[in-house]
Amino acid sequence: MSLLATLLQYLGSTIVDVLPIVGIVIFFQGFVLRRRVPHLPRLLWGMLFVILGLTMFLYGLQLALFPLGETMARQLTETVLPRGSDGEWTSTATQIPRWFEFYYVYLFAFTIGMSTTIAEPALIAVAMKAQEVSGGTLPAKGLRLAVAVGAGTGVMLGTLRIVLGIPLPYFILTGYLAVVIQTYFAPKAIIAIAYDSGGVTTSTVTVPVVAALGLGLASQIPDRNPVAEGFGLIAFTALFPIMSVMAYAQIAAWRIARVSNEETQSTPPSSP
Repeated sequence: MSLLATLLQYLGSTIVDVLPIVGIVIFFQGFVLRRRVPHLPRLLWGMLFVILGLTMFLYGLQLALFPLGETMARQLTETVLPRGSDGEWTSTATQIPRWFEFYYVYLFAFTIGMSTTIAEPALIAVAMKAQEVSGGTLPAKGLRLAVAVGAGTGVMLGTLRIVLGIPLPYFILTGYLAVVIQTYFAPKAIIAIAYDSGGVTTSTVTVPVVAALGLGLASQIPDRNPVAEGFGLIAFTALFPIMSVMAYAQIAAWRIARVSNEETQSTPPSSP
């Protein structure tokens, strides 16, 4: 009964969340456009599947993904932080390890950031569209890999910030300053795609795991407030893919220019 009650609770919450979308569509279709909704039965079936899918997804987050991030953060820090008989860390300040001893946490943060970003449906859609409109000059796999590397780097640096206890604005302001400088030198055709790539990383797969990882890590490290320190990893996840995608385009442009120069130098001059 508890499972059924929980599912019904999530179902009711999802219906309430979806109702404004339905109301806006009905209002504009009926009172602004004054036309009948095309393919109404198909749309109703689709809306039903959306509601059921969101319900199961939200329940899955609560059941698996959120506990996964918190559990992994606790298990990884247990190998570094001193624990008492009650399973909690000891309060002796001299026993608190140094930041580089959390290397397993950084490695896990990087790999989980990459893997969840690769699986993002929103990123897959953006990469496919970018390849389509660029005529294949911007491969979808290359773009997804560049975004994933940036997201993994961002999550890793975010966990480093939590371990060090450095305020979030210092990292974010420095990062966006680097983005502004890099934007000036990056190929103009890639800038908009790079900025959009940062946004699509903060979607259905990445956010639950990364947020849970940050909260779990902040709750395990002495003198860290989970509310103040646990959040902020999503900002890192959205920031660093912008830099990695522009760097990917800059490297590609440099290689193309290098090959072009080599071909030009190897071509013998035409005789008069």
